[in-house]
Amino acid sequence: MKKIFIGISTLLLSVSVSLAQDFTTNKEGSEYKFEKIVHLDATPVQSQGWTGTCWSFSTLSFLESEIKRMGKGTAILSEMWIARFAYLGKAEKYIRMDGKSNFDEGGAFHDIAWVIKKYGIVPLSAYAGLNYGSDRHNHAEMAAVLKGAMKGVLKRVQELRDGEMLSSAWSNAIEGILNAYLGTVPHNVKDFEFEVDGKKYTPYSYRKHVGLNMDDYIGITSFSNHPFYEKCHLAIPDNWNWGYSYNVPLDDFWNIAEEALKAGYTFAWGADVSEDYFNYRAGLAIVPEDKSTIFVSGKNNKNFSDGGSDKEASCFEKPVDEEKITQELRQKAYDGKQTTDDHGMHAVGLYKDQSGTKYLLIKNSWGTSNHCDGYFFASEAYFKYKSINIYLHKDALNKDIKKKLNIQ
Repeated sequence: MKKIFIGISTLLLSVSVSLAQDFTTNKEGSEYKFEKIVHLDATPVQSQGWTGTCWSFSTLSFLESEIKRMGKGTAILSEMWIARFAYLGKAEKYIRMDGKSNFDEGGAFHDIAWVIKKYGIVPLSAYAGLNYGSDRHNHAEMAAVLKGAMKGVLKRVQELRDGEMLSSAWSNAIEGILNAYLGTVPHNVKDFEFEVDGKKYTPYSYRKHVGLNMDDYIGITSFSNHPFYEKCHLAIPDNWNWGYSYNVPLDDFWNIAEEALKAGYTFAWGADVSEDYFNYRAGLAIVPEDKSTIFVSGKNNKNFSDGGSDKEASCFEKPVDEEKITQELRQKAYDGKQTTDDHGMHAVGLYKDQSGTKYLLIKNSWGTSNHCDGYFFASEAYFKYKSINIYLHKDALNKDIKKKLNIQ
């Protein structure tokens, strides 16, 4: 996902699990009436602060729900543990690719699996990642320092002459920057020890304790520039790790999402959030047929750091007819760069309004200041039109889809 900087609330360090609150409308005074179909438990809404780490927050929120679903108790995982080691992976790829890969704050869902497999995972209590005198995440300075260092290393690579080699010290220097801003981690992570409920763990033993087998998790997408029912690499800048998703037709894409929730599985969701009909403040993401009624005051900044411009329209107050989304329409928006890889979130429920339109209930990572306490509703049309991909447990797929995708 691209960098989405949100500074709405301070970091929540609570480890209590939120109950599955039933939402009946999107905001006070709205005529929308929502009826729950399914609503699954999730950990408390957090704020990613002024960082581009939505991909880490959303995926770990999803995995926290997975830990609870598997009967492994309650865990609040460290987003900055993931961000730290993803930076090390990005740095190595950046140099190997002579600066032709992305080195920035963004990332993708499968980055979390890569980190957890290689470096394990720790709870938030063991690694808060706030080593710079703030109670809220802010990576502006750290990102600038890291990028400056990487540009220096790349310059040195370009200056190498016959017989010269790049030293092995530069990667230790990058680790040093990450230690300074996020907190020190031993070079060998097996030496990183912490306690939970009086018991000592390492990142690897804690991974086993919470029951995470990252080989069980897969990405699903739907774009016609790739063959259906095969793996594909999404051509987005933040896919620095070249992870793949399974590509399915659009109707299957929605059905997988809906059936997963009904079967008790939440999922991480990546989508475009830059459209005028994405209204986080009003708790709605819809695709009205008549978009001309939307009045926008102000403008979105390039990083959506305040949740976007203010938007007013009757479609945010009462249900309206939505545009019919086809595979062709979805692909046209993607190919034309209207649909972009903006933001990672966590789908935790399925609702319907009084007109029968279905909506995903989405847990965000921008704090709790909107009308839905940090959640919002995304219609089926919005999901079909503006999704990039989803990330979920492979057992959330039905037997027919598993067979088509050759998933065991």
